[in-house]
Amino acid sequence: MERLSNIGSARELYRKADDDELVRASLSGDKLAFSEIVNRYRKMVARLVKGMLEDSVYAEDIGQEVFVKLYNALPGFRGEAKLSTYIQKIAVNLTLNEIKRRKRFFSTFARTGDDEMYEYEFVDSSNEEKREAKELVDKALKSLDPKFRVVVVMRMLQGYSTKETAEILDLPIGTVLSRLSRAQKQLKDILEKL
Repeated sequence: MERLSNIGSARELYRKADDDELVRASLSGDKLAFSEIVNRYRKMVARLVKGMLEDSVYAEDIGQEVFVKLYNALPGFRGEAKLSTYIQKIAVNLTLNEIKRRKRFFSTFARTGDDEMYEYEFVDSSNEEKREAKELVDKALKSLDPKFRVVVVMRMLQGYSTKETAEILDLPIGTVLSRLSRAQKQLKDILEKL
């Protein structure tokens, strides 16, 4: 019983710990500390990956892979960036890799004349117009090149600042602004056609 109360005490301490303390404890082999990192950042990863992939099954797999990769990469984490930024970089890279993998797969195995490359489930909406509008926007987003889509998702859907987006994607701020501008123009053109 005492061991269980010690675990509960450790969890409470880790909830109050900062990221650097959790990283140090994780590196020393403390699984509860790493568990707290996962708990702290899993929703952030889920929002980012789902925003880019629009597919909850793949998003869940990639979300798990993000934390496996983080665990393996933690010894190389130097703390030059915030832990959240480091995790987001891993999530973005794994998601972009998945998008590329899908493109290769579907370009090899897609049936001719089948314009729709992905199966997609839309969130139930009681308002038919909202559902249709969301469907159009989602379709337009899917048609964007992944390097533009990730900027739109992070800036416009996730609410990250231009500076944060640039830091996470390891891009100059000017490149983020340029990609966002081009993506918005492309989205406008696509939506006008739809």
